[in-house]
Amino acid sequence: MKSTRLFYLFFVVLPAVMLAYAYYLQFVDGLTPCPLCIFQRLAYLAIIVVALFGVIHAPVNYFLRIYSGLIALSAMVGAVIAGRQVWLQHLPADKVPECGPGLDYMLDVFPLSDTLKMVFIGSGECAEVDWTFLSLSVAEWSLLCFLLFAIVALVHLVRARLR
Repeated sequence: MKSTRLFYLFFVVLPAVMLAYAYYLQFVDGLTPCPLCIFQRLAYLAIIVVALFGVIHAPVNYFLRIYSGLIALSAMVGAVIAGRQVWLQHLPADKVPECGPGLDYMLDVFPLSDTLKMVFIGSGECAEVDWTFLSLSVAEWSLLCFLLFAIVALVHLVRARLR
């Protein structure tokens, strides 16, 4: 039971640290998140919430599979979003979509389905690279982390099924 709680604690702490750093970049360094960045933050938050339930509940059998599956699903959704942003960042300058309205404006004016469609099409602001570490952008690091989270959760899920 203790190892199960520690496993889920990994999925609480690491994404929380990543979110804290994202907010540091936003509020201290002045980097404004694009709509795709905000949706990636929501995917991290989903991982944290599910994992927090896992820490509290210390699931076995059926619930262990549910929690691990939800974490893997949230991480894969986050990977798709981050992958879209990485793709936009690597487009030639003449192929990058024009900057669109901000997410707040889109949520106020357009129906949610239209807003989601516009966000996932992407805009010029999602293609900007304002920060790098070891020559990888925030979106590229996020993609790597989401893939790592998905793989770890899926391995845990498969091991739980084999028991």
